Amino acid sequence: MKLLISLLMALFLHFNASAQNFDINVLKNIQSNRNQRLDAAFENFSKSTYPVSAAVPIGLLGVGLIAKDKNLQRQGIASGAALAVSLGTSFVLKKIIDRPRPSEKYAFIQPYVVETDPSFPSGHATAAFSVATSLSLAVPKWYVIVPAYAWAGTVAYSRLHLGVHYPTDVLAGAVIGAGSAWATHRINRWLKKKR
Repeated sequence: MKLLISLLMALFLHFNASAQNFDINVLKNIQSNRNQRLDAAFENFSKSTYPVSAAVPIGLLGVGLIAKDKNLQRQGIASGAALAVSLGTSFVLKKIIDRPRPSEKYAFIQPYVVETDPSFPSGHATAAFSVATSLSLAVPKWYVIVPAYAWAGTVAYSRLHLGVHYPTDVLAGAVIGAGSAWATHRINRWLKKKR
């Protein structure tokens, strides 16, 4: 039994080291090939995250109220709930995991902006993918889905371009955001059937 536990620990440590190497290598590649003329544009994408993330649930609810569309109203509430759940989960994980920002650990990472809270997971990616998924589920049309996920993907990439997150930070944020939105959507549908 001790041999099995030792083998599993060695495998876990090797996997963890390999994942960290992959993480920093991808970020190093992005940073070394970064077009600095785009820094301000990517910073603006990052800055758009929270205003857009708040506007989508409010917009869905508002349009639903104006049009007297109960389904759209529920979608707006579900979208807001998904955003709250995903950002709450992200906040708790940041505090528990307490991963330093890449520039705190690697001197060759020169961030365009300085952020001081923990790195994992990316709150920006969490919010962006939560709202993109909620909007796509509320209005399942290609002309809504494609721009929503293009925006969310650009926000996630901006966090790497600006040097403030590792790739696994934005990947985890995207999974938490999209997962929370999907789960909230399913719960919303279940509650609608129960009535």
